[in-house]
Amino acid sequence: MIMGLIQWRQLPVNITELCLDTTLRCGQSFRWKKSDDNVWSCALHGRILSLRQDSKYLHYHATFPQTSDTPPNSPTPALALNDDPAIASLTGINDTEALIYHYLNLSPDLASLYKEWSNADANFKSKAPKFAGVRILKQDAWESLVGFICSSNNNILRISQMMEKLCTHYGPLIGYFESKPYYDMPSPLALSIPSVEAHLRELGFGYRAKYIYRTAVMVSQERNPGWLDSLRNPESPVLGQKIFPAGEMMPGGREGYRTAHQELLSLQGVGPKVADCVCLMGLGWGEAVPVDTHVWQIAQRDYSYGKGKHRSLTKATYDAVGDHFRRLWGKEAGWAHSVLFTADLKAFSARLTTKAEVIEVKRETDIDQPIAEAYIKTEAVTVTSVKRELIDEAFPETIVDETPGALKKRRRRK
Repeated sequence: MIMGLIQWRQLPVNITELCLDTTLRCGQSFRWKKSDDNVWSCALHGRILSLRQDSKYLHYHATFPQTSDTPPNSPTPALALNDDPAIASLTGINDTEALIYHYLNLSPDLASLYKEWSNADANFKSKAPKFAGVRILKQDAWESLVGFICSSNNNILRISQMMEKLCTHYGPLIGYFESKPYYDMPSPLALSIPSVEAHLRELGFGYRAKYIYRTAVMVSQERNPGWLDSLRNPESPVLGQKIFPAGEMMPGGREGYRTAHQELLSLQGVGPKVADCVCLMGLGWGEAVPVDTHVWQIAQRDYSYGKGKHRSLTKATYDAVGDHFRRLWGKEAGWAHSVLFTADLKAFSARLTTKAEVIEVKRETDIDQPIAEAYIKTEAVTVTSVKRELIDEAFPETIVDETPGALKKRRRRK
């Protein structure tokens, strides 16, 4: 498909409020593909969604299956039910636009959140200017679950390859974009066929093949229909559903979060860190703080962990790190932690070799109240060494989760 012939629509989104190149590469979602033309594409909700960005606008294009005028098996209910005013205002205009607004989680004012987190934490304040525009995606819970089961002792590149294999062999073909086929995520039922485990082993999934197959069986056959989505934060429902209060925030998180976390531990291949990843990125529980190798290193380096009773990453230490960040950043602690996680990835290390200056600019809203937006001015500095790129970036599971709930340290290869 020739880029010049594509009819692109646009949304006014400043790059400081959303940075696609950071958000889609920082280990949240593993199915997005980037072209040489800087276009990100993914099969999502029965269509191929393509996104590109400039400093002021997010441009998008949707490719639907040619066999039908409407997307097949789209899980999106009537948008009129949505309580989010920003999304509800899009009703009847373009359901792809509403999907983008929801999936990219564009409702929260990111500049205000960054300011809140910076005021609470000097370490966040020092790193945030170089990592503006990081948003927590509102992903499908099943996709998030499978993706993070694949993340065990793995890196982002290989996780992405595994997810592509799953979709190619078991997911529905949605169509072609730039002559490349795009397959949507297979359902739990599609992965619950007895032959799946052996086939996934042949495809290079290793021990994860058993976890994916057994979890698919449990979700599709041993749990009530809709069980996984019933664990969602009611303040962050699936697109089209009503928003309800999620309860009082406690030191260990809201009751619904703690329940969801515990329920997820009953699944094959799901330990505390995977459960928290799914809670944060698939179920909308913003207070979930996944503690993996990177986060543990951050806690030791920047927050004085690794000493005394918290010398090693035990269950008590895992909980203590999460509770500390929840006290620091509140009910969106997982989002703030993800910014620091991104800053710790080798793929983005070059940003830490620039001097960043945050310039505050005022803009007027419809109700004449000024809102501050952060713009980043960077100055390159000389570096003597460059860390390895994303291909080598480890995304290991620090906690061994073969026995749900059991914690011990895994020795990493040297």
